[in-house]
Amino acid sequence: MIIRPHYMNALKTYRDVPLVKILAGVRRCGKSTILEMLKGDFMKSGVPEDHVICMRYTSEDFDDGMTDKDMYGGIKEKMKDGGRYYLLLDEVQEITGWEKAVNSLLENGNTDIYVTGSNSKLMSSEISTYLSGRYVLIPVYTLSFSEYLDFKKADGRTPKELLPEYIRMGGFPIIALSHFDEGSAYQIVEGIYHSVITHDITRRHNITNFDLFNRVVKYVIENVGKTFSANAIVKFLKSQGRSLSVESVYNYLEWLEKAFVIYRCQRYDLQGKAVLKIQEKFYLADASLKYCMMGFNPKSVAAMLENIVYFELRRKGYEVYIGKNETKEIDFVAVRRDERIYVQACRNLPEESDREVANLLEIRDHYPKYVVTLDELAAGNIQGVRIVHLADFLLREDY
Repeated sequence: MIIRPHYMNALKTYRDVPLVKILAGVRRCGKSTILEMLKGDFMKSGVPEDHVICMRYTSEDFDDGMTDKDMYGGIKEKMKDGGRYYLLLDEVQEITGWEKAVNSLLENGNTDIYVTGSNSKLMSSEISTYLSGRYVLIPVYTLSFSEYLDFKKADGRTPKELLPEYIRMGGFPIIALSHFDEGSAYQIVEGIYHSVITHDITRRHNITNFDLFNRVVKYVIENVGKTFSANAIVKFLKSQGRSLSVESVYNYLEWLEKAFVIYRCQRYDLQGKAVLKIQEKFYLADASLKYCMMGFNPKSVAAMLENIVYFELRRKGYEVYIGKNETKEIDFVAVRRDERIYVQACRNLPEESDREVANLLEIRDHYPKYVVTLDELAAGNIQGVRIVHLADFLLREDY
């Protein structure tokens, strides 16, 4: 098993803190494996094996009729004494009212609780008052480039040799652990995508016109990293002889977001210092989700370069926005406490360098500014703007 230190370190920070630790992310991004790693860590630190209780709540493993009381009772009966118990509860969102059971276990037992899930019932907007102020949310993403290198260490290839493969194949651990060709890899990712759509969206929201929903999804996937509106999607569907309301489009986007398939990136006005509610962009949980649906196209790499940079900034704990500086756009404004960095992502230099660098130079502050590129020959500093290859940017510990 290949350890993912970023998540293990985060969980160690909160060990034995009286909060429920919630690991949330798209299906198959590695949440269950992180729980297995955590169990091994507990055992190494001397926790008796029978005091680490692991429960998995997938719909395949139990009857749909399981209640929060059943969940609570099933765990309590495994707690044989008054000692400290570590509860590792996988895919809890399948249980209606799971928060009530977990809250009771937190209040009435000597417990340290960790849960995982892959849909909106694990997001703060939908967690009920039972856990209000009593949990910490740890987002889990597919593999970073650094983690991908760990998975591929035995190959003996350099980071820059593995980068094109990472861009094409994405970061789902099941793909990185094996040596699939492109076709097989995309077939597996497509299966993950359909599992998300079936379990976390279609069934939950009773979508009856799957064809229409799928057309909206494909529109979003084709326009990753571009600004578009619900009205634009409605007009596009109308041109195809399909009818859908703006409200329905908003619902579809929200459901995709709550299943961790897409992530919303809002626009930040650098002059007015305000987050704007218009011209948002969406990024995919993993680049392979686009390629499994549309096929790999070298022309799409520029947009997916943005996608990769966006998630690397998220992994490092930044809040990430699109920057608006009067009429100019900055790909990313990343904020973490009192830190800030600005990032432009472009495939090739020098053709694009003048515009990318000029946009950054118009920002009159002292925060670090980067142009991230795939150009092998581009590196250096232009009037304080750092030109960095994507591989080097992804492998920096900090900025």
